[in-house]
Order: sequence, then C-alpha cells, then structure tokens
Amino acid sequence: MRAAVRAIEPVHPGGFVKSEIVEANGLSVTDAAQVLGVTRPALSALLNGRSHLTPQMAVRIEKAFGVPIERLMEMQTSFDIAEVRKRADEIKVAPFKPKTTRARPGGRDD
Repeated sequence: MRAAVRAIEPVHPGGFVKSEIVEANGLSVTDAAQVLGVTRPALSALLNGRSHLTPQMAVRIEKAFGVPIERLMEMQTSFDIAEVRKRADEIKVAPFKPKTTRARPGGRDD
C-alpha cells in the first residue's frame, strides 16, 4: 500500500530568518536589526510573521548574510500563495466567458 504524500505547507520567511540567520549567528534581535540597518520593531515583526518580507529587507539580508534575495522572495511568494489558497472560496469571481467574435469589415478577425 502506498503511503499518502503530505504536502508541506510553506512557512513564513520570518521563521527562516529567525532560526537560520539570527539565532544561528548568536545574534539578538537588536543586534541583527543593527546589522541590517533597520529598527528592532521592524525586524521583530518579520521574525514573528506579523509583516511580509519586502524586497528591500531581502536585499539587506542578502548583503549582510549572503542568502540570495531570490530564495528569500520565493519563500514569501510561496507563503502568500498558500495563504490565499486557504481563502480562495471567499473570493467571488465568475469565470470569464468571451463574447462570440464578429468578423471585422474587410474580412479581418484581428
């Protein structure tokens, strides 16, 4: 019998930054904020998943700690997609149904 494959839910990039950068380097949030040139509240909000990772913050992390901006932003995008998928049923949009096309004068359909 084949085991069920469980999809891994994307995590907020703040958790990655917290464990793999801040804690892994033995930094306090205050120290990490100073290294990145941001305020402690701004970094804390990211680390605790209360704010999104912005491209500007991602480039700061890349410059300071060497984690590619693309990797960081992919984490944020994957997290955002997973979050909106959870609420997709709440978004009411009807599928687009094109009108029948009419031939343009001169026999052109463009």
